[in-house]
Amino acid sequence: MENNKSIALVVGATGITGSNLAQELISKGWTTYGISRNTNDNINGLIPVKADLLNVQSLENALENISPTHIFFTTWMRNDTEEENIRVNSALVRNLLNVLSPKKSVQHVALVTGLKHYLGPFEAYAKEGKLPETPVREDQPRLPLPNFYYAQEDEVYAASERDGFTWSIHRPHTVIGYAVGNAMNMGTTLAVYACICKETGKKFVWPGSSEQWNGISDVTDARILAKQLVWASTAEEAKNKAFNISNGDVFRWKWLWKRLADWFGIEAVGFENEIKPLEIEMQNKHEMWKIIAEKYSLKESNLDRLSSAWHTDLDLGRPLEVMTDMNNSRKSGFVEYQNTEESFLDLFEKLREEKLIP
Repeated sequence: MENNKSIALVVGATGITGSNLAQELISKGWTTYGISRNTNDNINGLIPVKADLLNVQSLENALENISPTHIFFTTWMRNDTEEENIRVNSALVRNLLNVLSPKKSVQHVALVTGLKHYLGPFEAYAKEGKLPETPVREDQPRLPLPNFYYAQEDEVYAASERDGFTWSIHRPHTVIGYAVGNAMNMGTTLAVYACICKETGKKFVWPGSSEQWNGISDVTDARILAKQLVWASTAEEAKNKAFNISNGDVFRWKWLWKRLADWFGIEAVGFENEIKPLEIEMQNKHEMWKIIAEKYSLKESNLDRLSSAWHTDLDLGRPLEVMTDMNNSRKSGFVEYQNTEESFLDLFEKLREEKLIP
């Protein structure tokens, strides 16, 4: 199919995944709409669509004159309980696909979830004492636990049956990339933490578990996730399949942590006896960040728009090493890879360039 006939609708175009995906699609000549509650004007060529996915009327109005061929779901809404997560996040998917159904324009729907598909919530395996099997593989069965990823998948499957489009599911590990005001942003959170350490003369202390510190890990660069999403939406071999997606290399934090600290010119401290949550370390740093922002004329003085320590703690505090099996992608023809150290350092350069860190 000619790309000039492909019309993409990116759901969550302001997030790390959505904004990187929008740029990738635009660079490939796709007509690209970005739908979100707050529109994103930072991306050249992205056509913003403002709508509330939980409000069908709002969606109908916003999409009245738009008939997308490809839908990319890259967003979710965080709620207090998993039951609430399921209710709200399945509605996001269902409402959009229902509103577009009469147009009969949709050819493919891609849904981005993540490794909680295999791991479940931390509380579950911490309590059971039964750790998930890694590296995680796409053929592992669903866990017998409530999980909003499963509910979102089921909405996609049901609409695909009804409307005849193909689908792909994408399961990244921790996504590293550029976005501001994002709820799950490890790369930027660590950059902000490092800058605070530098400014206050403190050491860059590892916040996570010994298993994560010593074990093998991988992450997903937002740019490689974008490439996989575009590939899967058009490649015959990728139709109606689920894919893990990570950079394709593995690392140990005990090696990488010092490399990150070196970039900022600060001293790294590894795991010592106990987890030292970043959320506790960062909770009284709002004033300090305002001072840093003023001193270096930074664009964002609100720490909460840059840092999501709670999410970084969830990732780095896991009591097991976690990595993904990429065979499924490779066999289907997706062979891109990304150097992980460069994922972080490229991000740090970009944050500095954009005057978000000193």
